[in-house]
Amino acid sequence: MSEDRETRERVLKAAKRLFSERGFKRVTVREICKAARANVASVNYHFGDKLGLYREVIQSATDVMRVTTEAAQAAGRGQPPEEQLRLFIGIFLRRLLSPKHDVEHQLFHREMHDPTPALDTIVEDGIRPRLAYLSDIVARMIGCDPSDEAVLRTVASIQAQAVAYLPNPIAARLGFPIKPTQARINQAAEHIAKFSVAGVYAIGRSLEASHRTQRRSG
Repeated sequence: MSEDRETRERVLKAAKRLFSERGFKRVTVREICKAARANVASVNYHFGDKLGLYREVIQSATDVMRVTTEAAQAAGRGQPPEEQLRLFIGIFLRRLLSPKHDVEHQLFHREMHDPTPALDTIVEDGIRPRLAYLSDIVARMIGCDPSDEAVLRTVASIQAQAVAYLPNPIAARLGFPIKPTQARINQAAEHIAKFSVAGVYAIGRSLEASHRTQRRSG
């Protein structure tokens, strides 16, 4: 690896840690370069400016999200929608609770609470493709268009169940978080999948009943 490439990687690694700990606005270029053992001009040389560096950090974190979605899509290819949903939940929860992705979670958390122009990267490259995939699965299960509000609300509910298992101080005091062993994560994934599949079909039955009522009254 060339000296330039090594410097670039050190700066990226230091920036990712510092941005995740304190957010974009509370970290200076000088602090990043000091942590990376790099000349202060390195950020401008490799990334243009501080925001360019931050965008690169956010892109690398978003790529983790994209790879998770793609793994679920590959696993579910050719399967019925119910099984696709089960597979997605299992893969998503295992990766969500993996300690090696804690930095990415911290970055997303800080960006959502104090957004920068880099938020578009998370939305367009990470979240939107995932929601499109889940919306397609749910829409096929309940027999309606993926853009239907009922589909979008259902997808939000599925996602929220998994995110609820992320460690946080309130959950810890309530005794809710699971120990992230493979067995416990699998148990949680199975519970979310059962709850979600039943819920999706319940929404489908409710929509069908509503449509029948509308047809009779029309």
